[in-house]
Amino acid sequence: MTNRCLNLIAKDHDPVVVGPADTVRLACDEMAKRRIGAVLVLDGGRLVGIVTGRDVVRAIADGCDTTTPVTEVMTPDPDVIACERTAIDALRMMSDGGYRHLPIVRDGKLVGIVSRGDFKGLELDRLEEETSLWERIC
Repeated sequence: MTNRCLNLIAKDHDPVVVGPADTVRLACDEMAKRRIGAVLVLDGGRLVGIVTGRDVVRAIADGCDTTTPVTEVMTPDPDVIACERTAIDALRMMSDGGYRHLPIVRDGKLVGIVSRGDFKGLELDRLEEETSLWERIC
């Protein structure tokens, strides 16, 4: 099935969130504990950023330590997708944007996050087919 609604994919998700003053260490601890690749940064209930494993590796390579606030390593104002959209819509956004995690919102409120691993073979196959067709056209 290639047209699953994101509501269905995210219904059981409990996105991990941290606050802007929380440390890189806390974000890493949460990612390790839950075996996930990203945490969302909320400020007063508003999504202000996302911290991924790649962000942390880059920050540490640049000299940051684990006491650094997440706001210094996060990707601010990440792209989001409405929960009414479909899996293929999310995959297209992630492919076009070059990222692997995408927050899901309903009426501007965070309801979940999807990562590339949340999608099934047929959905990934469809994206690959679309990409291949697009490359041949261009």
